[in-house]
Amino acid sequence: MTPPAAAASASLPRHPTQEVLDQAGRRGPFHYGDRVQVTDSKGRQHTFVLDPRGYFQSVRGSFHHREVVGLEEGSVIVTATGHELLLLRPLLADYVLSMPRGAQVVYAKDAAQVVALGDIFPGARVLEAGVGSGALTMSLLRAVGPQGHVLSVERREDFAAIAASNVDSWFGGHHPAWELRTGDFADVVAAHVTPATADRVVLDMLAPWENTEAVATALVPGGVLVTYVATVTQLSRTVEALRHSGLFTEPVSWESMVRTWNVDGLAVRPDHRMVAHTGFLVSARRLAAGSRPLTRKRPPARGAYDEGGYWVAQDIGERTSTDKKVRRVLRDARARQPLDATPVQPGAAGDDDVHGAEPPSRHCLSSRPVPDPHGAGA
Repeated sequence: MTPPAAAASASLPRHPTQEVLDQAGRRGPFHYGDRVQVTDSKGRQHTFVLDPRGYFQSVRGSFHHREVVGLEEGSVIVTATGHELLLLRPLLADYVLSMPRGAQVVYAKDAAQVVALGDIFPGARVLEAGVGSGALTMSLLRAVGPQGHVLSVERREDFAAIAASNVDSWFGGHHPAWELRTGDFADVVAAHVTPATADRVVLDMLAPWENTEAVATALVPGGVLVTYVATVTQLSRTVEALRHSGLFTEPVSWESMVRTWNVDGLAVRPDHRMVAHTGFLVSARRLAAGSRPLTRKRPPARGAYDEGGYWVAQDIGERTSTDKKVRRVLRDARARQPLDATPVQPGAAGDDDVHGAEPPSRHCLSSRPVPDPHGAGA
């Protein structure tokens, strides 16, 4: 039986799939279907998709979408009220801030750190858990390219559907390197990942320390684990769990802060506001089988390996979306999704039969067929 949300989304208009995915398929003058970012003289921004019947309206002026079609990106128009408006295609960092979201997103400053310091390379086999609204997934897919593979795992089916819509909408279609599954991370790894085949693992979840064994099973020797956590208590628990496992190198933890500067002639000073704490990042590398971590010069502090307690989102002050909001966000996200939509697949063994799909096949990330860029399917 088709779920009500899926039945409702079936009647929504879909955007055509881009022939070339991502920003490479959006070069040249504006045309219908393009996403446009309007910036006024006060720095306020509005993002919308050009539609033949569309009309943009704001306190700084209005115009019909048809007046924008054919203009070059970077054009400045003057409205009937005399206000100047700058027209650009949004960058990925801009899109993340404007897209529908059911969960908190990983912002550009942290996503860039994950890609750079996690060494996400073209052709990499990446295992991601905690997809949320899909913000970090887009950066990972860009980094691995069409020859790589990103297997994303999300516990909540509604969040997975929102993420699929957001990612497809940004790329203009289903990214060939992406596989999205729902379920518990450890169950998905056991059912769908051959041991020692993932080059990188990225975790953005409430209690990443619960999956230390599963991560170690999936990673190749020398593979990199990067986790994103919000609070100091999560940070401490994650680092101590990695140390206690004896399967990883000494964890490294950090956070990044971004502060813009006001530059106006000789009046050069830092801005009063900054993007400070958003989360902590922890990285470690998988040791070879049979190897132990280097001996620490200093003994661990008392209580370092506390195993007590089950955590829920409210324990760390994490904001949770209501079911009503998630349904609304999912409806809006699906309305933007291209025709070539990413399927949300069940992750645990045996779930495929329940959903009427083919029986699950345990596959190796490295055995995924590499598309021929010169072939018919490219």
